[in-house]
Amino acid sequence: MHRKLHLWWQDNRSSFWFLPAVMVLDAVALAIVLITVDATVDLPVVERWPLLLGASTDGARSLLTAVAGSMITVAGVVFSITLVALSLASSQYTSRVIRTFMNDRVTQTVLGVFVGIFAYCLVVLRTIREGDEGAFVPELAMLAGLILAFVGIAYLIYFIHHISVAIQASSVIAATANETIAAVDNRFAKELGDNDRDGIIWTSLADQFWSAIPAHKTGYIEAIDMEVLLSVARGHGIILRMEHGIGEFIIESAPLLSVADTRSMDDETTAGLNAAYSVSQQRTVATDAAFGIRQIVDIALKALSPGINDTTTAVMCIDYLTAILVRLATRRFAPSHCLEQGKLRIITRGPSFESLLADAFDQIRQNGVGNVAIMMRLLGALHTIAGQTVDPGRRRAVGDRMLWVAELAERTLGSPYDRKRFERELARVRETFKTVTKPVVHRTSVE
Repeated sequence: MHRKLHLWWQDNRSSFWFLPAVMVLDAVALAIVLITVDATVDLPVVERWPLLLGASTDGARSLLTAVAGSMITVAGVVFSITLVALSLASSQYTSRVIRTFMNDRVTQTVLGVFVGIFAYCLVVLRTIREGDEGAFVPELAMLAGLILAFVGIAYLIYFIHHISVAIQASSVIAATANETIAAVDNRFAKELGDNDRDGIIWTSLADQFWSAIPAHKTGYIEAIDMEVLLSVARGHGIILRMEHGIGEFIIESAPLLSVADTRSMDDETTAGLNAAYSVSQQRTVATDAAFGIRQIVDIALKALSPGINDTTTAVMCIDYLTAILVRLATRRFAPSHCLEQGKLRIITRGPSFESLLADAFDQIRQNGVGNVAIMMRLLGALHTIAGQTVDPGRRRAVGDRMLWVAELAERTLGSPYDRKRFERELARVRETFKTVTKPVVHRTSVE
């Protein structure tokens, strides 16, 4: 339940309706409180400043009508500017960064401010009376409405500045990278120890019969409740094998899990296993760091396309990908198995350092043909990442990609000057990265 509430909060947090709706309710509550104070408490402030606070019923209505009309008009302008920014970001970078823009608290707050002031003015307008109804002008609420109008002007000025900065390539890439690093810190919180090794292989399960558990939904896996899977495996005395991990796409009726047992699972058990998976129509960076990497890579690929040819943006993407991989280089990834009291319960499926390294740099290398700036920056990035880990498997994965970058340069760089520049950089990197240790693979049998 806690996980589902967290995912619900993440989805609402990245929407344009949730925070503005909350702010509208707050504005209505503020209007009711101030009107109540005006009606029940005799405030001497009106007599002290009659020119500022004193107003006839017609003047009060005119002021609030002007503020309400201008606020709802500006709210429409802000929404239009936001849609233009979303369209520009989608076409210039990638459609996958739209969620980052929608996650922007400033945009959500600005929309909420203008719509909230509009709602506030409507509530206060309804209470102004004259003639047979008994004259009533809520002076304190009127003063608050005037102050809120100036607050709205200040937010409009700030929003124009904010949106002009937010659509710049450096801001888009940095925001995505920061969100990805936060996801890395959340999911891979533990540091890599000297005795930790990736790539554990379970050899005794090769001849095991596996029966499939079908998926009940189609979409991307947002989160997996391992406690539920472990509880089912323990209760039935079975071994579960995850066929899909977080961020992967599943199809209804396709295998979601496999059970190392010839017995077929009943409908209740199948439903319980499916309930452990949170499935959505799209991937989210908060639970899927690989998706954040994917967004930055897509921006780099768009920048390297012949129609745009923006090497500087691609280099910037490599820099931020390096920052993410440096953080990952020292983190412990989830093991490929889940044990309970020495017994294997779940064979898990998730990202590894090697797979994320490949996601980050392989496609950029493939699209950087003949671009010496991209090749040299890739070489420097790999050298930086290698210096952050002592794990032999991870260093070997980094070293292999250095060799592939060198091979690409040798094959595609035609200028002698560019070749010399790259060879000097390659020689410097090799000098400090002399030995790449082979990864150690542990083989463990299951009783």
